[in-house]
Amino acid sequence: MAEKESTYKQIFKATSLFGGVQVISILIAIVRNKFVAILLGTTGVGIMSLLQSTTNLLSTLTSLGISSSAVRDISEANGTNDTKRIGRVITVFRRWVWFTGILGTVLTIVMSPWLSQWTFGNRDYTTAFIFLSCTLLLSELSSGQITLLHGLQKLKDMAKANVIGSAIGLVVSIPIYYWIGVKGIVPTMILSSITALLISWNYSRKVQVEHSVITTKDTIKEGLGMVKLGILMTLSSFISYFVAYLVNAFINRTGSVDDVGLYQAGWSITNKYIGMVFTAMVTDYYPRLSKINHDNVQVSEVVNQQTEIAILILSPILIILLSTAPIVINVLYTSDFLPVVKFIQWVIPGVLFMALSWSLGFIPLAKGDSKLYFLKESLSSVIVLSCYLIGYHFKGLEGLGIAYSVSCFLVYLYVKWICKRKYNFHYSHELRKIFAFHFMMCTAAFLITYIIGYPWGYLTGTVFLLIVGWQSWKTLDKKMGLKKIIKNKLKRN
Repeated sequence: MAEKESTYKQIFKATSLFGGVQVISILIAIVRNKFVAILLGTTGVGIMSLLQSTTNLLSTLTSLGISSSAVRDISEANGTNDTKRIGRVITVFRRWVWFTGILGTVLTIVMSPWLSQWTFGNRDYTTAFIFLSCTLLLSELSSGQITLLHGLQKLKDMAKANVIGSAIGLVVSIPIYYWIGVKGIVPTMILSSITALLISWNYSRKVQVEHSVITTKDTIKEGLGMVKLGILMTLSSFISYFVAYLVNAFINRTGSVDDVGLYQAGWSITNKYIGMVFTAMVTDYYPRLSKINHDNVQVSEVVNQQTEIAILILSPILIILLSTAPIVINVLYTSDFLPVVKFIQWVIPGVLFMALSWSLGFIPLAKGDSKLYFLKESLSSVIVLSCYLIGYHFKGLEGLGIAYSVSCFLVYLYVKWICKRKYNFHYSHELRKIFAFHFMMCTAAFLITYIIGYPWGYLTGTVFLLIVGWQSWKTLDKKMGLKKIIKNKLKRN
């Protein structure tokens, strides 16, 4: 019992920690974007966006995805408590990071004239791309340091590195943009990369790793597993981006540009609420699952615990989103964007199914089943794309919200079938009860608000928020002593 309580505390603590990091990062991004817009104008923002998107694309292609895939290998080695194995895995990973970083830099230099031509329609930015080539190496090294902290579950250091890096990047960029304007874009991008590397190195150097002597042949051989999984993860991400592109293109061709803008605004608002929860959870969940990936019983237990916390945290957030949608739209955008309310309302039921499939989806990844993971992601994308195209065709913007919930349910059924058949996964009785209650409450709140509209929706949303919030509080307190944790925290402060 004490061990379970400790696990729930760890999950909740990691979620709270990185949820806070996400909030701070979002605020920093808002401030940075505001200053950049004022100091550089639309032209400067356009140039910066094109340079960043091009270098980011090259970095994604040349990094081979090992910064993501290596989390599994480092976590798995860390779970054995074998210092020699840990040191060997980290040494192999670091060498591959240097290789991919140098590969990106060299490729950028060689392709700089064509990158300028393809991106800007001329070769005026060839020199800019040559200078920016170093950022691919710097960024890859920085990502490698963060991956090391992630895999070893040094979560506090990882959080500090992310927040401080973003904050210093903001402080460095504003004076340069004020001083030399558009000409400061390239120097700022380079300085930001150097800053991020120094900060991540400052925290990762505290990690004591046993020195390992490994030949080049063994480095290549042992690193191929990371590369294989990393490439498939990169391809999976590319497929997701391609699906998003196809959906936008379909909306634009069969509907209007206005609908594309409304759809993107709806997604932006939804992600501000739920995105930070999923991002925060993956930071702790993925390495923890990778540690025990050979034991299906433990895997089922960890997935059940993670899913319980996800639902208990997400449900109140979803009710708040449902209750405040018109207000948030008016604050972040204008009244012209109010038609997106229907889209946001229909998204609510689907998010809870997304939480189920999201938790299950990490099992193949943690186990290193790269082909199965890629197949799962690919077929899931086909399901999502099909639902979106049908939904928009018949019901327009509102149909996209319906399609989201339907696709989340179908993907969940598909992923659950895979995990049950392949890994003998099963849900606990406790999770079934938690999900049934919160899904019923969120769906009821959605239907009532959808039917009666606003301003009565504010009142009904508040009532449901009190019910769901109280139930989440009671359950979390029962599982991990949340009330005691908060009291102790307040006393210390």
